Amino acid sequence: MGIQIEFNPDLALRNISEYKKGARKNEECVPSPMVEGKIYSFLKAGQRNYWFDGEIPLLETKGQAQLSRPKASIIILEATHFKANGKTYTKGKYRVIKVFKDDKIHFESYKRV
Repeated sequence: MGIQIEFNPDLALRNISEYKKGARKNEECVPSPMVEGKIYSFLKAGQRNYWFDGEIPLLETKGQAQLSRPKASIIILEATHFKANGKTYTKGKYRVIKVFKDDKIHFESYKRV
């Protein structure tokens, strides 16, 4: 047995429609509308580590590694691991730096272009 941990180069959240139909919590979804400069909370299942020293992409996920192009550039401000109902989660806060309104390439790996 080992320690299950994921290192994430991005923050992947669900579409806000998942919250509206009651399938997910608000913090598990991409905010709509998303406002530059605003701080939002996030919630992810599992023990995850994020990069704190610069901008990372905010993606939308459908699950099973089905990811969108970056929706925004964000900075992770805090991340905390905790247990609830026998499961491990990561919660935290991020600040939106720039909202992307096109499908252009805005990141190469962890570097914003």
